[in-house]
Amino acid sequence: MTTQVIVLNGGSSSGKSGIVRCLQAVLPDPWLAFGIDGFVESMPASLQSSGTGIEFAADGGVSVGEEFTRLEAAWRAGVAATAWAGARVIVDDVFLGGAHSQERWRKSLDGLVVLWVGVRCDAEVAAGREIVRGDRSRGMAEKQAELVHQGVFYDIEVDTTHTEALDCARTIAEAVVSGPP
Repeated sequence: MTTQVIVLNGGSSSGKSGIVRCLQAVLPDPWLAFGIDGFVESMPASLQSSGTGIEFAADGGVSVGEEFTRLEAAWRAGVAATAWAGARVIVDDVFLGGAHSQERWRKSLDGLVVLWVGVRCDAEVAAGREIVRGDRSRGMAEKQAELVHQGVFYDIEVDTTHTEALDCARTIAEAVVSGPP
């Protein structure tokens, strides 16, 4: 069976977005990319810092409310519909709820061939990247480095602590070409 969806999960500043761009360059067919950051940016400003939407605490904590959860479910359904319509899809997400977050994706992607990829990065390295980026609450990368992987099952894992995005993408692409386990 041919992989239809690649789901990358990792904490903030772990290197997922760079891997996605490299995957699009090295995979033989066109792949569309959908990321949680793009979803958050697509929400109205009123939901980007509210209790019903998403809130980013000064210490790097992230909390989501009822409206965010409702809209995120619709977004996941739309991503799945895109794959069902014949496009190959790469998802860049942050499983704040660990295994529970993965289960929501599993339900949305049911019936599709999915490659689950864990993107790991040492918390200190991710925190350094976070500072350089300057667009994240300080502490987010460190808080999420292990949290997002709790109870999550992967077909393959990569670690960007000392490995470049392109090399990680090539490892993932090999798994896509050989097919999911």
